[in-house]
Amino acid sequence: MNWLITGVSSGLGRAIAEAALARGDKVAGTVRRQTDLDAFEARAPGRALGYLADMTDDAAVRAAVDRAEADLGGIDVLVGNAGYGLVGAVEESSRSEEH
Repeated sequence: MNWLITGVSSGLGRAIAEAALARGDKVAGTVRRQTDLDAFEARAPGRALGYLADMTDDAAVRAAVDRAEADLGGIDVLVGNAGYGLVGAVEESSRSEEH
């Protein structure tokens, strides 16, 4: 299976990536820092493929997805894990808090 998982440097994204790699799958994962990319790819050389992408930058996300799809030969499983939570009522939150 070929996976694309956003946010593999820590937390749930990392745990899902590690489980997929442990079963022998290939995982393309997005990270925000080069050091995280290097650490991710070192987990399973040739099967863990890292891509730098800030999820708030549409062009960077598109480029990462296109490269991952080409490198993997297709994506079987997509996990949209990267992001953050904004807790509060809609009427109490502003547009600027969304990013």
